[in-house]
Amino acid sequence: MSNYSKYKEEISEDLQSCLETMACQPIIFCGSGMSQRYFNAPNWSNLLKQLSDENPRSKDFAYYRQVHGDKYPEIGTTLCDDYREWAWNEGKNNFDPELFSEYHNSDIFLKTQIAKILKGSTPKKLKEISPKELRSEMKSLISVRPHSIITTNYDKFLELLFNDYSPIIGEELLSSNYSSIGEIFKIHGCVSDPKSIVINKNDYDIFTTKKKYLTAKLLTYFLEHPVIIMGYSATDPNVQAILSDIDEILASKNKLVNNIYLVTYQPEIDPDENFAKEKLIRLEGGKSIRVKNIVANKYEWIFNSLVNENAVERVNPKLLRALLARTYELVRKDIPSRKIDIDYDILEHALSIDGEIKSIFGITRVSESTGVNIQYPFSLTRVAKELGYDYWSHADVLIKKIKEDKGVDIKTSDNKYHIKIPTGTTSFSRKYSLPLVDLLEKVKNGEEYNVEV
Repeated sequence: MSNYSKYKEEISEDLQSCLETMACQPIIFCGSGMSQRYFNAPNWSNLLKQLSDENPRSKDFAYYRQVHGDKYPEIGTTLCDDYREWAWNEGKNNFDPELFSEYHNSDIFLKTQIAKILKGSTPKKLKEISPKELRSEMKSLISVRPHSIITTNYDKFLELLFNDYSPIIGEELLSSNYSSIGEIFKIHGCVSDPKSIVINKNDYDIFTTKKKYLTAKLLTYFLEHPVIIMGYSATDPNVQAILSDIDEILASKNKLVNNIYLVTYQPEIDPDENFAKEKLIRLEGGKSIRVKNIVANKYEWIFNSLVNENAVERVNPKLLRALLARTYELVRKDIPSRKIDIDYDILEHALSIDGEIKSIFGITRVSESTGVNIQYPFSLTRVAKELGYDYWSHADVLIKKIKEDKGVDIKTSDNKYHIKIPTGTTSFSRKYSLPLVDLLEKVKNGEEYNVEV
């Protein structure tokens, strides 16, 4: 077996272990590299170059690079001015007359042109993408069924891949009242609404001002789910920003963040080369953070490793979102102000039917669930906190040590330490008991211990 084959096998096992331990679907943080891979979309620099080439009033892109360097928002600001002048003069016939309304910002002409370019290059159907190998790779990505997707891309390629997911564009995320599932968070806007596109310095200033509210919403995802960062480099400002926030929350001091994986694209893979499984990413202010590193030139094996056999597959994400929204409204509004009559006979009858109400809510009879919650009150994250750790993975390491020392894997069965609770036809969650906390405390301190299963 080559070094790279062994590396892939170990990475796959690690991804599957992370999915099982966290007992939830992954979050995919998707950058422009993914659109470049599948339909040759322009990256930020190439997009600005194309915009400057298409405008007779703009200078050569090299001029803007000499003046502004890699400060692309500054170049975007200059191009906004160029497009405004062109649109109001000889280029007027190139734009919709409605855009010349006083109610539009002057940057609407550049943003409309961006939308036109990306709409023209984005495939309408997956079968338009070649070669066949990439289509197979995309099918594997679809089968991952991520909890949600976060992206700074403007194009609608992700909506094409995940057609039953709902796009949340720009500031819409700030007004969302609940954490949902099956959504594509387009934090830098979308071609479907050109004015939402974040491209110039003013856009980024506004985005930075509101970023703390956005970050507060997204950090929950990043801390509670496996996170796969794809289509970005480690130096991308978007990746740097979110990782800086995570580092601040965790106060990790270069400790490995076990649930975050950065996919590093490398066109040519030497099968005999040794590849690092971790990556130290330098952040602003002299900080740094360690995440898991996946080096690849083909992604299908990564996506296959992320397919959770215990995921809910039969429930439509749109139905889940509607139920979650209604549940939120029920708790927020209806319960404080209305009397709700519940027919327990009807509920008991409904629970006896193996239908979607059980698959979605994971409901059991009260007499059954109460005892379980009392005996097994902890998630693995809570177990870790009881032991004085900040992160679930530390508790998981101790559980694995028990397996190494005693040959007992407590997670393979229901026992006094652990229980596996079905939450649907194929999904489950894991809960842990106080005796496990006591047991892991002994393992942590190097004391003698016995396992009772």
